[in-house]
This record gives sequence, C-alpha cells and structure tokens, in this order.
Amino acid sequence: MTLHQTLTLFSPLDFAAIALLLGGAWLIGWRIENPPANRPSVSILMAAFRRDWMKHMVLREPRVFDAQLIGSLRQGTTFFASATMIAIGGGLAAAGNTEQVAGLVTDLTQGNAPTIVWEIKILVVLVLLANAFLKFVWAHRLFGYCAVLMAAVPNDCTSPLAYPRATQAADISITAARSFNRAMRSTYFALAAMAWLLGPAALAIAAALTVAMLYRREFHSHSRKIMLRVPPDTDS
Repeated sequence: MTLHQTLTLFSPLDFAAIALLLGGAWLIGWRIENPPANRPSVSILMAAFRRDWMKHMVLREPRVFDAQLIGSLRQGTTFFASATMIAIGGGLAAAGNTEQVAGLVTDLTQGNAPTIVWEIKILVVLVLLANAFLKFVWAHRLFGYCAVLMAAVPNDCTSPLAYPRATQAADISITAARSFNRAMRSTYFALAAMAWLLGPAALAIAAALTVAMLYRREFHSHSRKIMLRVPPDTDS
C-alpha cells in the first residue's frame, strides 16, 4: 500500500484532531516556558526557587540535605524513564498484535478499519513515549551533572568561586527540570493520543482536555498560589 493510499484511510477530521494534539502540545509547552512577565508559570517560579536553593546551599554546613535532595530528583527521573520504557514495550506488543486491539475498539465504536490504521495510531503513541523516555534520560544525566557542580562549590563561602559555582549548579538544575517537564508533557499527550483508537472526535476532546489541564496546573493551580505567597528572590 502506497503512502497516498494509506492517507486516504484517514478522514479530514482525523488530520484535524492529530494537528490539534501536536499543535496543542507545542503551544502549551511554549506558553509554559515563555509566560507573560506579570504571570509566571509554575515552572518559571520553580526555576527561581532552584536559584535560591543553590545560593543558600553555599552557606549550609553540612550539605547532606542538598545531596539527598538531588539524589531524590535523580530517583524520580529514573522511575519515570523506567515506566516509560515499560509502556513503550507494551505499545510495541500491541502494535504486533493489532487484531485484538482492533477487535476491542470495534466492539466499543462499532467501526471497522484496516490493520494499518491501528498500527499508525499506536505508532503516534509510541513516538510521544519515545520522546518522553529520551528526555527523562537526559534529565537524569543533567541532575548528575548538577550533583558534581554542587560538590565543586567551595566550602568557604568567601571563596570567589563559591557563588559562581552555585549559579552553574542552579542553571544545570533548571535545564534538567525543563527536560523533565517536557518529558512529562509528552507522556500526558501520549495518553491523550490513545483516545484516537476511539476515533478523531475522542482524540480532539482528549487533546483539548490535556491542554486545559496543563494550563490550569501551571497558571491557575492552588500550588502556584502557595508559591506566590513568598515569591522567590529575583533581585540577585
């Protein structure tokens, strides 16, 4: 079957729904990382708190708490990377046995489609999961870099290298968190993409709900209000 023949198996509503999914994923990610100056997202607020953390680490003795905290962040990324890899394995297994998937979905939707349609729909989920996995792995590595930079901060707070090294550690930590957050968003949209098995309308609804959920968590959540009670120090 040629590419043109394969594409004809999908309706214009299918293309519109997948465009909504991918476009929504890009748009909400861009808005979270580039919010208005007067309305920072939770991710931006946390980046500033990470800078505060590294500044206070310079004066903290001993720094056992900081080591434990960066270790827990690495454990979190390891867990999600492992879970994503398991999900990818499950998706590959489903892609290799689309008859059962097609049978289940046909019972639910009373529709029928060639096997390649189900394979393509599962492939979209797998691509999003693979993107999440790679970003989780990179975040894990960056948190490791951050741990090394933290260890390189001189114990003497009057050393000319103390605060520059702490700033380096903060910047690497922020980069790691950005990669982790992107991986989480990719996972959310992979879950939304599974709704495509039920049809384009279900995919469009799932994509819209995912965008709305992420926007609420980043800009209108209770946790954001708590962070703004005593906002991070942005003067230094």
